[in-house]
Amino acid sequence: MKQQCVIFDMDGVICHTNPHHAKAFEAFFDKYQIPHSEQEFEEHMYGKHNGYIMSHFFKRPIAGEELIKLEDEKEGMFREIYKDKVETIPHYLEFLGELKSRGFKTAVATSAPRANLDLIMGALKFEDKMDSVMASEDVKFHKPNPEVYLESAKRVGVAPSDCVVFEDSFSGVTAGLNAGMKVVGVLSTHTKEQLPPCSFYINDYSEVNVDKVLELLGEK
Repeated sequence: MKQQCVIFDMDGVICHTNPHHAKAFEAFFDKYQIPHSEQEFEEHMYGKHNGYIMSHFFKRPIAGEELIKLEDEKEGMFREIYKDKVETIPHYLEFLGELKSRGFKTAVATSAPRANLDLIMGALKFEDKMDSVMASEDVKFHKPNPEVYLESAKRVGVAPSDCVVFEDSFSGVTAGLNAGMKVVGVLSTHTKEQLPPCSFYINDYSEVNVDKVLELLGEK
């Protein structure tokens, strides 16, 4: 069997962190007296990187040192809220174990900061099952740019056409498609209609197995 890889986004894909990010952003924006709404979160927060989010809500470009400072503050609030609540989307670890037992390469490619990824990997203890781990600090261009997916494939030595991406956001699905990979939509924060067309959709990992992944990759 030729080498194949499954690459996972993190927020909304490994863990349903988005409600906790929303709480952290609410507290953060309230502190700075920045107006926000649930609809705005839907359109301008979920699946977006912090530079975009901050610039949108502050209504001015946020970059450089200011972005680093504000991002550290907000992500610190998130980690404080989430640290005792870390759990996977149902059946994720079983699915990951099945992939490894069948010889798949596996990777994480998140737009979140490395500290968030370390918190989640530390709590769930799956780092040793990943052949590549990439966070926001590891890329120049954020999703929907495909850089994080193309670089992940390169790191594990697998062609993009032999990779399946699990994503939950519009920008993330777009990044996977732009990388020339098959994409499975995880419907944790969006409906099928809110995402670009994916090859397959799941609500949780009881709805997918290795045989389905092989089918998506064109191998029965």
